[in-house]
Amino acid sequence: MPSMKGFHALKNLPEEKVTDKISRRILVGDQEMIVWWSMKAGAHATAHQHPHEQIFWVLKGRMEFRLGSDKRICGPGDLGLIPGGVEHEAWFPEDTDVIDVFAPPRQDFLTSEVPAYMRKG
Repeated sequence: MPSMKGFHALKNLPEEKVTDKISRRILVGDQEMIVWWSMKAGAHATAHQHPHEQIFWVLKGRMEFRLGSDKRICGPGDLGLIPGGVEHEAWFPEDTDVIDVFAPPRQDFLTSEVPAYMRKG
């Protein structure tokens, strides 16, 4: 997917159903990517790591998040910064909306293949 220059509306970005409990919308630039996630109760992003720096922002709902050995419950307005290469994992006990920003863009999100750590949830 090429860089999406110019103006966009969230409602017009294609919604991709990743699993029966996870969907996302993506806007990608040359140097970063923003992903709007909708997680249904029971979704789980299993332990994984990637070289990309990641920032998350919980918009609504609740997320139990593990960053390295630190585990927190995050709710609306909570933010986190995940350095590249650090293992992390998330559980969603209720319907939750989260924004992630990745730098550089995650090329694996620009294919039709579901990331391995999301296949079960």
